[in-house]
Amino acid sequence: MGKAFRLFRRVLTWVTLATAAAAVLDQLRRPPPERTWHGLAFGFVPYDFRPPTPRRFRDAWWNPDDPRLFTPRDFGVGWAVNFARVWELLMRPAANGDG
Repeated sequence: MGKAFRLFRRVLTWVTLATAAAAVLDQLRRPPPERTWHGLAFGFVPYDFRPPTPRRFRDAWWNPDDPRLFTPRDFGVGWAVNFARVWELLMRPAANGDG
């Protein structure tokens, strides 16, 4: 099990680095005025290389107004877990017909 987990982590690390490199290359290929440093790599993986702000941090990690469980990260490549949504799902009464 340990060997498989290490292999999984290594593959995940390389995939993340490749995605980040693709995002940076996409931005560098644009004329400087058109560079936003955030968007989607490969058309579906969110990235954001702008300096993080408290608002973007909150919106990524605790956003009760967003129904998504996974939201774009406040900085970097990939998704964050919207813990407000997790909390809502955990606190929701079980739908077992108890009224």
